[in-house]
Amino acid sequence: MASTRQWHLASRPVGEPTRDAFELVTVERPEPDQGEVLVETRYQSVDPYMRGRMRDAESYAEPWDVGEPMKAGVVGEVLESNYDGLEAGDIVTGDLLWAEHAVAHGDELRQVNPDLAPVSTALGMLGMPGVTAYFGLLDVGEPKPGDTVVVSAAAGAVGSVVGQLARIAGARVVGTAGSDEKVDWLTDDLGFDAAINYRETDDLGAALEETCPDGIDVYFDNVGGPITDAVWPRLNVRARVAVCGQISQYNATEVPTGPRKLATLIEKRARVEGLLVGDYEGRWGEALERLAGFIDSGELEYREEVVEGFENAPDAFLGLFEGENIGKQLVKVSD
Repeated sequence: MASTRQWHLASRPVGEPTRDAFELVTVERPEPDQGEVLVETRYQSVDPYMRGRMRDAESYAEPWDVGEPMKAGVVGEVLESNYDGLEAGDIVTGDLLWAEHAVAHGDELRQVNPDLAPVSTALGMLGMPGVTAYFGLLDVGEPKPGDTVVVSAAAGAVGSVVGQLARIAGARVVGTAGSDEKVDWLTDDLGFDAAINYRETDDLGAALEETCPDGIDVYFDNVGGPITDAVWPRLNVRARVAVCGQISQYNATEVPTGPRKLATLIEKRARVEGLLVGDYEGRWGEALERLAGFIDSGELEYREEVVEGFENAPDAFLGLFEGENIGKQLVKVSD
């Protein structure tokens, strides 16, 4: 029997994960049953939300079991098919194992058109991050021309799309990021009106006052913590806050108590709404069509950080918490 490699969750980390939480295991390559296909992974995604799946706690995503394979967004090639809608050679994407090869039912996969854009974009701009940005900004944030939109983690896979979509909508866009290189990318390449390096800023509130002199109409929150605390007093009346992620809190062993925020919502009559991309499952086609059009017209740019080699997948994931990536973080598994 042919073999393949998988990454298993070796233990549940306390605080920030380390490489010890992962175990590389060689197993027999699976065979597809009726209605299933065998997929060879080309690219694997790593995303901040995966940290929650390493905990044995109730969440919107089911936790991984210790000693079992983890799961990720994958783009791969169909090697064998027992599903009428797919055949060998097709490129597909879906939520599969952290593995060089995996079996999935054909209904769980979406076919990728390699002529539309590089197939890796099915895990980024034309995948979950791009669709999250699209609906999170347009449906939840509801930007209007002339609004000021602030995006945290603006140089990440979601935030970079949010900011560009806000610019296309006619808003003034301000991003926060963790390095001068990221700030330059946001302003010089993506068209943000301003960006703040929060690691080099002693007073986030003052930086926001300077870059958002007319207050903040839409806040797209990817991080929580001190950045969100600094945004809150500067929300305008009828502001909209889209809560997408809280990466600053994902490795906390205790939930810190921040400033009390609810009173501000009374004063500002602001709306705060969390979002999960899974709630928009029936509308992905709409988002992908528009995003692909923006890419084709040159209105949307994207960047990928690609880590070579399946054996380096944990390092790619751990790098997310060090702020190493600009744009979408991916693992290249095969050609």
